[in-house]
Amino acid sequence: MKRIEGKFIGSGGLDLYYQSWHPDPETTEKTQATVVMVHGLGGHSSLFEPAVEYLVPQGYEVYSFDLRGHGRSPGQRGHVNQWAEFREDLHQFMQQVHQQNPDRPCFLWGHSLGGTIALDYALHSPEFLEGLIVTAPALDKIRVSPFKLALGYLLSRIVPRFSLKIGLRNDVCLKNPEICVAYLQDPLRHEYGSARLATEFFATVNWIYRHISELKVPLLLLHCREDEVTLAEASREFFKQIIFLDKEHREYSGCYHDLYIDGNYQVLADLNHWLERHTGEDDQSFTPCPS
Repeated sequence: MKRIEGKFIGSGGLDLYYQSWHPDPETTEKTQATVVMVHGLGGHSSLFEPAVEYLVPQGYEVYSFDLRGHGRSPGQRGHVNQWAEFREDLHQFMQQVHQQNPDRPCFLWGHSLGGTIALDYALHSPEFLEGLIVTAPALDKIRVSPFKLALGYLLSRIVPRFSLKIGLRNDVCLKNPEICVAYLQDPLRHEYGSARLATEFFATVNWIYRHISELKVPLLLLHCREDEVTLAEASREFFKQIIFLDKEHREYSGCYHDLYIDGNYQVLADLNHWLERHTGEDDQSFTPCPS
């Protein structure tokens, strides 16, 4: 496996950090598709490595970047001025990915807050995607203190950069205690969200619900029943509102919010099988990443 890292220019000229992982041509027959990953609040691109280690040997090139205000990318931790910054950052990244892979089908995978970013992007730019994967998406049911949410609404216009620790449960993050300790001590992670991020997030979720009937991209939605951060019932309710026929929803037990690094290999196996069915190998009319 070959790993590449670098920077690309996002919205407003911000230099954002990215990584990509590529199959070894000596051991992989051919590259099937490209998967672009978007991490969640407080996370960063390296947290996808367990999924990367599974997917790349299967013949997928994987790309991910650190959102603004996260990981190795600049910006106030957990802050955006407006949601469109997330969307434009992702679009710029997708364009870069396409330049390197103009003839391959492209899939977008968003986790948690990244799931919200991915859903918003797919509704705005469905023509650029062969499929959409969302894991534990942050929708309308999240475990954040009502007081902190109310404070965010109050301060968003007055002091938009006012920031607090979100207060999401992190004592049930993973089944494996050793992995959990390393996860919680990761210096690239943070637990902050600004007042403006809160209001932009909920405005975007409301917009997504109003336009969900317009989704025209094959969807795989995965969630863990024991998730204490974003609730599985929200994914169930959301899935019912999708009228596009090519959709699939799966729930798992014995894992928590970050289900793809929680030792539940069935999650990755199901994801891989779904990708194989949607790579377009039998139907050459797939949609490459955006040009």
